[in-house]
Amino acid sequence: MLYALAEHLRPYVSGFNVFGYLTFRSILGVLTALLFCFVLGPWIIRRLQILKFGQVVRVDGPASHLAKTGTPTMGGAMILAAIAIATLLWADLTNRFIWFALIVTLAFGVVGFVDDWLKIAHKNPKGLPARQKYFWLSLAGFGVSLAIYASSVPQGMPWSLMPGAHEASATSLIVPFLKNVSIPLGLFFVPWCYLVIVGSSNAVNLTDGLDGLAIMPTVLVASALAIFAYATGNVRIAEYLGIPFIRGVGELAIFCTAIAGAGLGFLWFNAYPAQVFMGDVGALALGAALGVVAVLVRQEIVLAIMGGVFVAETVSVALQVGYFKYSGGKRIFRMAPLHHHYELKGWPEPKIIVRFWIITLILVLIGLSTLKVR
Repeated sequence: MLYALAEHLRPYVSGFNVFGYLTFRSILGVLTALLFCFVLGPWIIRRLQILKFGQVVRVDGPASHLAKTGTPTMGGAMILAAIAIATLLWADLTNRFIWFALIVTLAFGVVGFVDDWLKIAHKNPKGLPARQKYFWLSLAGFGVSLAIYASSVPQGMPWSLMPGAHEASATSLIVPFLKNVSIPLGLFFVPWCYLVIVGSSNAVNLTDGLDGLAIMPTVLVASALAIFAYATGNVRIAEYLGIPFIRGVGELAIFCTAIAGAGLGFLWFNAYPAQVFMGDVGALALGAALGVVAVLVRQEIVLAIMGGVFVAETVSVALQVGYFKYSGGKRIFRMAPLHHHYELKGWPEPKIIVRFWIITLILVLIGLSTLKVR
């Protein structure tokens, strides 16, 4: 909105030319989302307390978590509001990539909100029944995947919605560390995109079990994806680095920095001991946001590398459930997801959190190295 106003005023006031720089608007995105959380965070937390939107802790979880019962939850709504406001203010709203990212994020946030609401209203830790939850997440994920594909195919081809918007690499799987290696996905791009978005959403949701555990890796990964978006949307940088150039995708850097700013602002209140939890409304939406950006910048494999903590948490649950059924009741881990395993081993919660953060930082640096190591 403000970007559009600045564009209108640029011919008359030279000072507004600075808003034409993507890097400047990305910085504004960080600061806007951060300040939103800092200023409104305390008020939002008080409102959640007044409304008695308190965390419902599973009785089969670690005993140490029982003390967290009643801590305000659904704080993820604050994150989503900050992201949406910062993006709408500073991004080019004629850019289709921005709308794909916003729609996915908010759609998954709505499903998470309903899930959280049912948990609070009925004092039931399970919330929305699994089948219903999966159905709505799948509907949103598949719908936007189809829309992304339809906006990427060439003019005159079946499913084409955006004439002239096609880039050859927009629906190809890019293999990191290998120069000019990509796998055309064709129509298979739709289920692939769906799996990345829904899988990322659930991975972040599974990781969100300790104070600040999920939000800092999200901030780090989103910051790295902002760099990928900027590089992929700049023809000279993309050519120099040997990565695909996708016209207009650089605008997603603003969306990613808004995630980083909102995440840091939320972490101020979510750091151990947490004053507020994000709930499914935040975790499902943030995971989907990372997934859709990775799809749009064609770096899904790099997302799996940088989000290795999210992947490990998800794999630990899959292994635990599968082995439990196969062995007739035996377990691989003391408890899944993985962070609970270390809790039951006696690790203090802050130690688990910080070590997972450090691991994510290392993995993000490895992911960023793929920009040059090809």
